[in-house]
Amino acid sequence: MNTMTLWHISGAGFAALAFAALLVGFSKTAVSGANTVSLAVFAAVLPARASTGVLLPVLIAGDVLAVLTYRRHAHWPTLWRLFPAVAAGVVLGTLFLVWADDGIVRTSIGAILLLMAGVTLWRRRRAERTGEAGEADEPDAVTGRAKARSYGVLGGFTTMVANAGGPVMSLYLLSAGFRKLGFLGTSAFFFLIVNLSKVPFSAGLGLIDAGSLLLDAALVLFVVPGALIGKWAVNRINQRLFEQLVIAATIVGGVQLLLR
Repeated sequence: MNTMTLWHISGAGFAALAFAALLVGFSKTAVSGANTVSLAVFAAVLPARASTGVLLPVLIAGDVLAVLTYRRHAHWPTLWRLFPAVAAGVVLGTLFLVWADDGIVRTSIGAILLLMAGVTLWRRRRAERTGEAGEADEPDAVTGRAKARSYGVLGGFTTMVANAGGPVMSLYLLSAGFRKLGFLGTSAFFFLIVNLSKVPFSAGLGLIDAGSLLLDAALVLFVVPGALIGKWAVNRINQRLFEQLVIAATIVGGVQLLLR
């Protein structure tokens, strides 16, 4: 990718990236999936492929803060069930990036996110009509291995090609019946491990270099206040609103990817 440094970005561009970094922190400790807006901002200010390499360390910083905040609430059986499929998805995403251009990547992921958001809304409305319970601290019995594998592969694929795995895994955790703290604790560890595993792949593809890391060093400063705002806000959001915000963020992110 073209070397990116602070000196190549206008003041307005850097302000937009700083806001997006703040939103990353907020999404990691409050409304997972909201950072799809950050993805769109980064891709608007920076070259599309280069933006994924710059955004990755910012996401990792947010993941570290989320783990420190919600580490006691992670559900490890769910994580172990997902990781093998996610690894396969990351490999597929890496191969896809070798051949696919930015337009194909954006269209594919946007379509996947909107489809999955639609399925989730349909499932939730059907559950409401039939009076099924939808809230739990751990995944329900209906969430089987086949479902975990399908979401895992899609999550690994989308996180590798566009750092857009958040909405996919958010929909999986919602469909599994997680409440807020279990949702945030499980997703925090999931994305810290997955995003760290992506670093060598991204570096090998030329998406991370010294210039991008210099920009990251400045942007990480804005992740911290975003995470603190999210920690304050999450205790003031009820479960139903939390789920609605996650699904809405997924839909917005999918539309943005299709329209860019």
